Amino acid sequence: MAKKRGSAGRSASVAAKAAGRGSSAETRRVLIGLAGGTASGKTAVADRIGDELGSRKVALLKQDSYYKDLRHLRLAERKKENFDHPDAFDRELLYTHLRRLLEGSAIEVPVYDFKRHLREKKTIPISGCQIIILEGILILDDPTLRALMDIKVYIDTDPDIRLLRRIQRDVAERGRTLASVLERYVNSVRPMHLQFVEPSKRYADVIIPEGGYNTVAVDLLVTKIRTILDLSAGSEPG
Repeated sequence: MAKKRGSAGRSASVAAKAAGRGSSAETRRVLIGLAGGTASGKTAVADRIGDELGSRKVALLKQDSYYKDLRHLRLAERKKENFDHPDAFDRELLYTHLRRLLEGSAIEVPVYDFKRHLREKKTIPISGCQIIILEGILILDDPTLRALMDIKVYIDTDPDIRLLRRIQRDVAERGRTLASVLERYVNSVRPMHLQFVEPSKRYADVIIPEGGYNTVAVDLLVTKIRTILDLSAGSEPG
């Protein structure tokens, strides 16, 4: 873990923020933001946090689920869209859902079809979580999202590793050709990473090199989350 700021002041601030989200320890929620470039290992870190803290307490929300529905465009036009720009996401819906989860309400998460670039009719219900993990390439670029987060994390992985992972994922899971993956990487993924994703690293409280493979950093992050939950519970008047 390459970066950590003011632990005492940060803990007090987080406890105060959590205390404002409910009238009892059971109703308080903690929001953790996991940012980083494409295929940097964000989901792997989120999964490890869930394993350590208990999957029933943790809800994983992916920014990718909130891509705008492009059914008003023909498929050929949808494929030309820039999916790595902040405007590709339905930010208002994401804000609304996060606020509802932090208040203890239930939400219906959109399901996005990456092959057709459409939202499916079905949704995924989420409720009853104590820890919310939001992961996505551009979540730290958005000041409104940052203001909701208790911990902001950036997963820092070498570009060549990320490109190889993206090729494997998009070809195997999304029906893309190698040529199309490389073309999109050169024309939109890399430029948008340099313009929006990489600069957002400066907003992170913690930077984790190597993602889920950095077991020491993830273990420290889990310990920090437990401390926040303990502080929140301890702040409840007797």
